[in-house]
Amino acid sequence: MNYSLKIYDSKNNEGINALNLIKQFLVFLSGEQIKLIIALIIILLNAAANILAPFLLGYTIDHFIQQKNLAGITQYSLILLGVYCVVLVTSYLQTVIMGRLGQDILYRLRNALFAKIQSLPLAFFNQNKLGDLISRINNDTDKLNQFFSQSLIQFVSTIFTILGIGIFIFFIHIELAVVTLSTAFVLVIITYGISSWINKQNRLSLQSLGGLSAEIQESLNYFKVIISFDRRDYFRQNFEQVNKINFTSSVKAGIANNISMPLYDLSGNIASVLVLIFGMYLILHGQMTVGVLVTFLSYTDKFYTPLRQMASVWSNAQLALAGWNRIFEILKLESDMPIVPSEQRHETDHIMQFKNIQFGYTEDKRILKNANFTFNIGKTYAIVGPTGGGKSTIASLMTRLYDPQEGTVYFEGSDIKTYPREVLSEKIGFILQDLYLFTGTVGENIAYGNPKYATYSKSKLAAELKNLGLELLIEKFENGLDTAVTPSTESISTGQKQLISFIRAIIRQPDILIMDEATANIDTVTEGILQTIIDALPSKTTKVIIAHRLNTIKNADEIYFVNNGVVQTAGSFERSMELILKTKRNS
Repeated sequence: MNYSLKIYDSKNNEGINALNLIKQFLVFLSGEQIKLIIALIIILLNAAANILAPFLLGYTIDHFIQQKNLAGITQYSLILLGVYCVVLVTSYLQTVIMGRLGQDILYRLRNALFAKIQSLPLAFFNQNKLGDLISRINNDTDKLNQFFSQSLIQFVSTIFTILGIGIFIFFIHIELAVVTLSTAFVLVIITYGISSWINKQNRLSLQSLGGLSAEIQESLNYFKVIISFDRRDYFRQNFEQVNKINFTSSVKAGIANNISMPLYDLSGNIASVLVLIFGMYLILHGQMTVGVLVTFLSYTDKFYTPLRQMASVWSNAQLALAGWNRIFEILKLESDMPIVPSEQRHETDHIMQFKNIQFGYTEDKRILKNANFTFNIGKTYAIVGPTGGGKSTIASLMTRLYDPQEGTVYFEGSDIKTYPREVLSEKIGFILQDLYLFTGTVGENIAYGNPKYATYSKSKLAAELKNLGLELLIEKFENGLDTAVTPSTESISTGQKQLISFIRAIIRQPDILIMDEATANIDTVTEGILQTIIDALPSKTTKVIIAHRLNTIKNADEIYFVNNGVVQTAGSFERSMELILKTKRNS
């Protein structure tokens, strides 16, 4: 299955269906209906107060100021003060409520996104850059948070205010209302025309930011290799290139997001001038009062000021939609490695069987071709062959890191697809060729993923290590189980890291133990200790050794030779040597 996330192509812009994206996003608002209703009521009160204030001002001018009625002026001044207090309080409350709602959505969204990423198969991570995934989790979700906690309030409030003023002024004076709104229609047309372009620039900006994060992540992860090969110049050039792309796309996005602001300012100013000219004309002909003109000038400002803000809000909304589109690309993915319905288990003498397996990491190239072989319970097997022949691929299929395109992998006589991941993890020990450690201590890394140590207990772990004869290996670490570990630590050697991986698998006492070059970085003395520990495993444990060093497979019960995707029984150790030498001569 193709898990590659879309790379935005400016030459083939499909745009974003905002309505569909909003519908998809509504699931993250479940349980927040009360907050939304309260916020909506507060926003309505805020808009109503903003609409009422200019009318009260004009009414005061016409009925009290011109009449020099001090009592009326005082009374309506106090009413106006109360209205402005309502505006203040409702503005504060809607900011607090929507700010909290934005953080709640951000929390849920990041959890959902991270959980989805964890549920996807290994192929997903092989096909996408980690830096871009990090950018989607951090940056794109934050764009949504900013929209909900800041822009959405402004957006909804502006909508209510604009609609309220647009309707209200027609009840006051129809002709002047038409003049007031005349330039707004032009703005609507312009905004609609450039919205897809704005969206495209924002999406390109987010895409380039993801690429920048990916480049930084890669260069920092492999900085030791960069230094060793003195290739800082290469990564500097790469970084400069992606940084330039990010700079260019960010500038374009900034221009797109702000290009309409001057148009909105100009439109508002033109509307004010037209209202003033036409209003003065009506006053001179006795068709309107000064208070009504003041009211209309105030409404014109209150109509176009939010409209100016709407330009910024609309840009933020487009940015949030672009971010949500990138997030939803991940959320809509489904794993192509589901757990199929369980079948009836039955006794069998083989622990694992490959039957007619066809597998390739890509559809056009097969790594394994019609592979058929069996591992019996309690036996020791070796898999040998040239580099790239498919040895580690077999181990990946045995642990169900991948599923074959054709054929079936059987575990304990049943399709391996019927076993939950936690069961496979408990029954199959895998000592990886690649070494992975996590921030913590040696003890915490050994107990990692072990259901017996859901709550880490150093004393319990130490007792079990002693019982299994593994305490001698712990002595090879400076502070024993308390030795500090970080993914990039230099205080622990590659051999010690391999020891941690070894102990982590052995302590589970698995039914099948897969060792992919498990002792490649370990000295011969320690290797002897490890071999003694392996020999002491329960008699039911099946051991599968993937090796380049042939001295490690002399005592195997069965040897399989893998080359060019073909798996064949090698038989004896001597026969394995012949096959390997023949492969080298033909290569």
